[in-house]
Amino acid sequence: MTQQANLFEEAVADAAETAVGNDGNNNGNGGNDGRGGDDFGGDGGDGGETLTLSTFAERAYLDYAISVVKGRALPDVSDGQKPVQRRILYTMNELGLGPTAKPRKSAAVVGDVLGKLHPHGDQSVYDALVRMAQDFSLRYPLIDGQGNFGSRDGDGAAAMRYTEARLTPISRLLLDEIDQGTVDFAPNYDGSSEEPTLLPARLPMVLLNGASGIAVGLATEIPSHNLSEVAQAAVAMIRNPKISHTELMGMIPGPDFPGGGQIITPAAQIHDMYATGRGSMKVRARWKIEELARGQWQAVVHELPPGTSAQKVLEEIEELTNPKVKLGKKALTPEQLASKQLILGALDTIRDESGRAAPVRLVFEPKSKNQDKDEFMMLLLAHTSLETSASINLVMIGADGRPRQKGLSEILSEWIGFRFETVTRRSQFRLKKVEDRIHIMEGRETVLLNIDEVIAIIRNSDEPKAALIERFNLSPIQAEDILEIRLRQLARLEAIKIQQELAELRKERQTLLDLLENPSSMKRLVIREIEGDAKTFGDARRTLIEEAQKATAEQKVIDEPVTVIISEKGWVRARTGIGHDKSQFTFKVGDSLHDAFECRTVDTLLGFGDNGKVYSVPVSALPNARGDGVPITTLVDLSGGARIKHYFAGQPDTQLMLSSTAGFGFIAKAADMVSRQKGGKSFMTLDEGDLPLPPSVIGKEASAVAALSSNGRLLVFGLSEMKVLANGGRGVIMMELEPKEQLISAQAITQKGVVVHGTMAAKPRALEMSGNLLAPHFGKRARKGKELVQRIKPSSLAPM
Repeated sequence: MTQQANLFEEAVADAAETAVGNDGNNNGNGGNDGRGGDDFGGDGGDGGETLTLSTFAERAYLDYAISVVKGRALPDVSDGQKPVQRRILYTMNELGLGPTAKPRKSAAVVGDVLGKLHPHGDQSVYDALVRMAQDFSLRYPLIDGQGNFGSRDGDGAAAMRYTEARLTPISRLLLDEIDQGTVDFAPNYDGSSEEPTLLPARLPMVLLNGASGIAVGLATEIPSHNLSEVAQAAVAMIRNPKISHTELMGMIPGPDFPGGGQIITPAAQIHDMYATGRGSMKVRARWKIEELARGQWQAVVHELPPGTSAQKVLEEIEELTNPKVKLGKKALTPEQLASKQLILGALDTIRDESGRAAPVRLVFEPKSKNQDKDEFMMLLLAHTSLETSASINLVMIGADGRPRQKGLSEILSEWIGFRFETVTRRSQFRLKKVEDRIHIMEGRETVLLNIDEVIAIIRNSDEPKAALIERFNLSPIQAEDILEIRLRQLARLEAIKIQQELAELRKERQTLLDLLENPSSMKRLVIREIEGDAKTFGDARRTLIEEAQKATAEQKVIDEPVTVIISEKGWVRARTGIGHDKSQFTFKVGDSLHDAFECRTVDTLLGFGDNGKVYSVPVSALPNARGDGVPITTLVDLSGGARIKHYFAGQPDTQLMLSSTAGFGFIAKAADMVSRQKGGKSFMTLDEGDLPLPPSVIGKEASAVAALSSNGRLLVFGLSEMKVLANGGRGVIMMELEPKEQLISAQAITQKGVVVHGTMAAKPRALEMSGNLLAPHFGKRARKGKELVQRIKPSSLAPM
């Protein structure tokens, strides 16, 4: 940005600060609109201010800039809305178009907004309404649109006369407290009615849905974020106002786009962007590989970066494969020819299979089934908008009314200040209502204690109101209320109700007073409400944040030692090097170590699901161990409620013995189980109720198999009796089991023997078995084995 642009931006911000109370609809000329003849350089005409042409133009343009900045283009940090969005939501709320109401024609809503609040064109209002209803534009849509509201491919919405709209449930976070004295109201453009200057947002909507806009000298590009993460960060800052930026980024790792995708920018760079409020990150599509008949396969893109559509990708591929001669050129450029050759050499077919069942499904078929799948996708990412840049420019109207670029900490801090203000005003508003009601009810209570005398005064007095005030020391309001109530409301039963209501009102008054006088109580209430809203409206993160290199036509993984760390709750990460002290590994609160594997970056992490599938994740794709990692569910597709029970990471030629609780097992290489498909590879045949057991690594010296049952029976047989099944399956019977008995552990062992882990007298025990102690348990495969001599309750086996 040039120095001149910086100076202009500062001028706009300074002028905006002085215009906080201005509705942006004035001419901005200080009473002199420049139409009085030669006022620019003359004697001032009718006594107006004398201005040079340059001064007049500067003032007029600055006023116009302020009008655009504050009245159109930038959202407010308090409620995250631009003026037109705020007016639409407020109008729909006033029309009673809540989440359960019958939708109303969009044209009627737009007309009401224009007639009462918005001094601009109808199309701009309808465009804003449409965007707030698009689930691919807003992470949390505020309007429920009925009819054609456009598509991801850029198709426009139907005309406003054909569509209907109502508010979504999450819009209540902006509107539920609007009539509780929480925000100020200002006259509309012609002074005929009032509109809220802000909406009482219960969560930081400026982060949840983001915003995009271009003002004069200023622009904003705020990405959307995950509601649960933002709420967690807000609560953390309320509890600790001095919380560090690093701690906040641990809760809000980055944007969460409506269409998902994967952010590949390093975490350190993302942290810097959120500290300064400006930057650019790389976002790529997410895909899966679908295996077809005869070894064929296809790549299916199911999530796209923001601003990218299936139609756009199709057009880019068409441009690459059928390039046109550029203007002023006689032939295709070498770059065009090279790209054409590269794409045509790899890509056979592209199809858009998107529909209701799959909003995004872009299918790419390779020329050859032997083509490397990763290289194929890297080629597409490098040459299309399947990988693109997403800008961050956190410019918004601050709590002080100034448009400025802000960091994450400042945004949350200002919103928290606004939230405390709205809760305080809401409490004061309610306290006033309660005190007014108490005042009325105390008057009624006085009357009920002197009912006969009151009736006599009303019957006999010419001025009963004045007489009641004088006799019972009532206020005019109380006296008026007594004169208006019906006689039957003065019965004995009503007296009990009045006393009960008074007791409840006084209790509520005390609660409100304590809340307003005790900052700790106010803090607890705000936190409780934020956590409640997060529980109601929170959802899972859609955008995967996983560092990766920018896509090129060829991408190689550096071969180096690494330790894969897996937590009990399924968070995975990789730590450079081996030989680490496992006791030094850290995890989230309530989580702990499940397993750790020493391997290499070129290896694959295998996850064994309870559905018989084996899920594969390249070790090189795992996040580094600086943080807590990522949930395994963001790296693989666990559909149908499947869960990963066990893991393995190591060299592809490692032989593994796989077994199940049903007593079946077989041998296969780790490479046999690897699949590029995120939905996993069906490898173990499991009946209903059966589960996979931890895989056993078959070492070079292994010669036997030890199998342990839930009834405490142990069988040892020759390793040669096991079958090798490269394509997986059920395997062979390892051990004969009684009804309701299960195989609980199976290990490939050497001549040294086996260790039986379990408990005895509720204490952990490890029983080493070798030589004569182990000999009675030798037998043939598929036999029952013999019970352990010692009364140990077994749980697992381990080779010695």
